[in-house]
Amino acid sequence: MRSVTRPPPCPTACRPAVGGRAVWAGVALLIAGCSAAAADVQVAVAANFAAPMKAIAADFERSTGHRAVLSFGASGRFHAQIVAGAPFEVLLSADAQVPERLVAQGLALADTRRTYALGRLVLWSADAGRIDDQARVLRNPQVRRLALANPKLAPYGAAAQQSLRALGLESAWQGRLVMGESIAQAHQFVATGNAEIGFVAWSQVMDEGGRPVAGSAWPVPETLHAPIRQDLVLLAAGRGNPAALALLDHLRSPSAQAAIVRHGYRLPPP
Repeated sequence: MRSVTRPPPCPTACRPAVGGRAVWAGVALLIAGCSAAAADVQVAVAANFAAPMKAIAADFERSTGHRAVLSFGASGRFHAQIVAGAPFEVLLSADAQVPERLVAQGLALADTRRTYALGRLVLWSADAGRIDDQARVLRNPQVRRLALANPKLAPYGAAAQQSLRALGLESAWQGRLVMGESIAQAHQFVATGNAEIGFVAWSQVMDEGGRPVAGSAWPVPETLHAPIRQDLVLLAAGRGNPAALALLDHLRSPSAQAAIVRHGYRLPPP
């Protein structure tokens, strides 16, 4: 994990030694330059949000000069790491519960918690002909493995489990489930053939037109599971970091919002 780079303190040369309007004007410019110094922010990002966040981070650096150092993983795992002292400053979770717990534990700032995206679940296969628009493959006993993220760690895994239960298929898949620590690992299981099908995030496999980039897919009806509300929060470690605050602002920008929608997420109601 990379350490956070803070902007250097303003040098003593910023301080006036003599009076005079010209001197103070120069001081004001120097102070402005010091306050605008670029910094790094350590960001824990839910694995499903990797693609849009990479685009947002690149635009953030171009726009502000600050740099977002990204780590991707399961939201539940990030919670454990933050409680153990991991130096993350901003969390973009795949659910609302992890940020809420961190606020309750005094490890995040309550007034910064908000929903930044609404996730969408997809049943996907790397085989172009395997999944039809009715997802009949879920009722095929000859399919050996179904991948999903661990429901205890990843909200997309919980949504997948809820969907199987709503379809009356949860017991039919007992003994045939392959669980990844995160949605990224669930996707990897399917991509490498370790599972024929799997529940993954829309942004991992669908293009801007709602078609699979590769293989075949069935968008899971959102009536089958609880909404996948993805919340962010400023962590206590980032309280004094201008780059962390700037990133929270940038995530509200038109360019960031467009990237979120472009990658298949819905925006929360205003």
